[in-house]
Amino acid sequence: LAVRPGLADREALARTTGGEPTVLSPYGVTLGGGAPRGLADVDAGFVGVQDEGSQVVAAALTSAAARPPSAGERWLDACAGPGGKTALLGSIAAQREAHVDAVELHPHRARLVEQNVRALPPGVVSVHVEDVTTWEGGPYDRILLDAPCTGIGALRRRPESRWRRSEADLRDLSALQARLLSHAATLLAPGGVIAYVTCSPVLSETTGVVSGSGLRLLDARAAVAEVTGTGVDRWGTDADVQMWTHLHGTDSMYLAMLAVD
Repeated sequence: LAVRPGLADREALARTTGGEPTVLSPYGVTLGGGAPRGLADVDAGFVGVQDEGSQVVAAALTSAAARPPSAGERWLDACAGPGGKTALLGSIAAQREAHVDAVELHPHRARLVEQNVRALPPGVVSVHVEDVTTWEGGPYDRILLDAPCTGIGALRRRPESRWRRSEADLRDLSALQARLLSHAATLLAPGGVIAYVTCSPVLSETTGVVSGSGLRLLDARAAVAEVTGTGVDRWGTDADVQMWTHLHGTDSMYLAMLAVD
């Protein structure tokens, strides 16, 4: 579970559910079993169901910056559906007097975003049913690009992905990811930061896309270490971060923090 700060308290949720606070995310609670969607806080939108890795990468964007954070920032969730990361970003944005534009191509996924952010203060998140590759709503101080990907990093939850994806899918997705990142860079304010995220450890979806972008790589490890309360060395030797299910207990999420020179 992911507590939305300002709407629910993690320690109180752990007590009432018998769950355990997550090791990495400061917003997470792990349950031993049961149906979380029957919990009152989940039904009210104060708490969401979300993998710990997804919580960490979204929160890391809010702590990373090429310049000091300030009130009144504009944030973009570029591929927002179904809205779990949007809700976490939005709850943090509400506390920092920031605004989030959530852009989602597919109407049914945009409705899921609206459902996920329903408990947030009015006006904090604006949901737009648009193609983000033609979106011109910038400039933004922080952009989350959780790009469409093969989803191979979530095999523990979706083992069928191993057989449903083909080499052609990988080529098409890598090309789309590159286009999305290229356009996101045009929407970035001076001194802003892009969090490029995939739920995949496949190099052509991760470092391959980032290295071809021409953008400046910031130290994502420092942002993740700040969020998780761990040492930077836990997150590898490169500036980007690859989480692994067998090492971190999360989906195998990839995160790169990028800036425009």
